[in-house]
Amino acid sequence: MQAKSRYIGRRDIKEENIMARQLVIGYFGNGKSTNRYHIPLLMRRQDKVRVKTIYAPRLGDLWDRWDGVCYTDNVDELLGDPEIDVVIVTTPPHVHYQIARQVIEAGKNVVLEKPFVPSVREAEELFALAHKHGVMIQGYQNRRFDSDFLTMQKVIASGKLGELFEVEMHWDYYRPEVPEGMDHYAAADSFVYSLACHPVDQMLSYFGMPDDRHFDVRQLLGAGRMNDYFDLDFYYHRGADDFQVAPGGLKVSVKASYFRAKERPSLVVYGRRGMFVKAGKDKQEADLKKFYLPDHADFGLDTPADFGTLTYYYDEGHYHEESVKTVAGDNGRYYDCLFETIVNGAEPLVTEEQTMAQMRLLEEATNGLR
Repeated sequence: MQAKSRYIGRRDIKEENIMARQLVIGYFGNGKSTNRYHIPLLMRRQDKVRVKTIYAPRLGDLWDRWDGVCYTDNVDELLGDPEIDVVIVTTPPHVHYQIARQVIEAGKNVVLEKPFVPSVREAEELFALAHKHGVMIQGYQNRRFDSDFLTMQKVIASGKLGELFEVEMHWDYYRPEVPEGMDHYAAADSFVYSLACHPVDQMLSYFGMPDDRHFDVRQLLGAGRMNDYFDLDFYYHRGADDFQVAPGGLKVSVKASYFRAKERPSLVVYGRRGMFVKAGKDKQEADLKKFYLPDHADFGLDTPADFGTLTYYYDEGHYHEESVKTVAGDNGRYYDCLFETIVNGAEPLVTEEQTMAQMRLLEEATNGLR
């Protein structure tokens, strides 16, 4: 029998009934994030997860309402409901800290959309407050379940590349209107905080905490403008269960720019015996933007033309090249893990240590930008 969760909160559930019940969710925010990037992922897991309430101070009618969900502009209907296990905060990041405090002090578990909060100090205070109230706070790191990232892990774990030298993770766009439309610098809106939070979390979750790092973070349009470019390099001198590091070490680079008219490959891995390249990124976000939802069997899936290429030498110099079928991604697996944590007492997918490590790295990377 599973142990009773540490994060049941106000809800008194008998231990023998834990496995039979759903995780009941409320959303703080009714914008694009909630309606495009969260709720559709629950379409395949309604047996385990139920959305009960969506709160926003101004609900509006931009988004179609989901059947069976209570929409309210009264925050007490969200925070005062003893049936709700966890509140997912999907508001702009500059108000995450204040809202998270409000949710925690109401005795609710809370999940914060990226980029968590704008500072290490605020993150530390929220974790301390959550410990005090006996609830969970966690960052929403759904991109751990991107298809390209999962495929990279499979290739590395196969051992065909041998000892690893270098990994490049690219998140490129050509969206000049974004930085051109910003006339000031704000940490919470910077490219590092809004985007690097994903690949940095991926890096930490798979490779662990780096032994050293070097950051090249720029404001291509000049000082006092948006941060629109980053090249974050992380160095490892030791391997792990799934990978071995070359004697000279491994460098993992996380790179992105808003001014890349042609994207670089999503992932490139170089090893002592070969390389793996995956050109295209995970397709889930692209499908969601087109409202092609997870109720379609081919949602988020690659075609053979999208598969990565593994090239390596074996047995005294014999050359081999193969197409690697993409591992199916599913960002909704974050909610499966959340269910296991809150209902069945499993350890959080995104640990406090990982979140604080990420926050320190992001803050260090942007230190000095104005």
